[in-house]
Amino acid sequence: MRVKPAQYLFISIFSFLILSFANLFAFDEKGWSVEKSTHFIVYYKKTQEKFIAQAIDRAEGYYKSIADNLGFSRYEFWTWDKRAKIYIYNDAQDYQEKTGKPAWSGGHAYYHDKVIETYPWAGGFFDSLLPHELGHIIFREFIGTQSNTPLWLDEGVAMYQEKNKRKDVKLKLLKAIEEKKFMSLEKLSQLNIGFVEDKSVVELYYNESVNVVEYLINRFGRDNFVKLCKALKERKSFEQAVTESYRVFKNLEELDKNWLKYIKE
Repeated sequence: MRVKPAQYLFISIFSFLILSFANLFAFDEKGWSVEKSTHFIVYYKKTQEKFIAQAIDRAEGYYKSIADNLGFSRYEFWTWDKRAKIYIYNDAQDYQEKTGKPAWSGGHAYYHDKVIETYPWAGGFFDSLLPHELGHIIFREFIGTQSNTPLWLDEGVAMYQEKNKRKDVKLKLLKAIEEKKFMSLEKLSQLNIGFVEDKSVVELYYNESVNVVEYLINRFGRDNFVKLCKALKERKSFEQAVTESYRVFKNLEELDKNWLKYIKE
């Protein structure tokens, strides 16, 4: 079943909300066929080999591109016994029955365990869900799960891996500014997006989040973004991490101000 754009926004939120409970789940490896690559182990049962090969190829490609995008390419994340795992259920019905996920879900991830679950040809899996969830996993693998990272940054990093989701974002943000709906970074950090029912607010939240990440990386380079991530890994506050990594900002208000200029350019 193909996931509608508005519904897809909630898939990642749902996945992120189970982050804290990931270790409560035990992943059964009995009865599965296995294919291994450098950074992934794929478990499947009745899935065609063509899909398995494509899943491995795309996952490895995204692994490299995400690390490059974020400036993490010099760091080795997982190999051998630390490889990420992808469980591919037989079909949508099998996936829903075994995982308890809703009909609109094409897949989800448990970030603590580096596990992704899906089914063959799930709508948007290769182009959206896979790079998005791997973005979460790689980012969290780098900064740790106990850092003071705001949720919007985590989501922004994940969305930054979806090229199609970055199209026309600036135009949408300009419209939000004109309509006085635009949210500051402080507002983004305070917003508990998992409980927001207004889809327009959720969409704006995601658009702003990915644009901040784009601004920081495009304007100031990957090395400074890595410094930011290292500071967050050391459990520094987001504001402290920003001011230490980007000397041009004395506080979050200055980041807000310069980010707005970037949007309006």
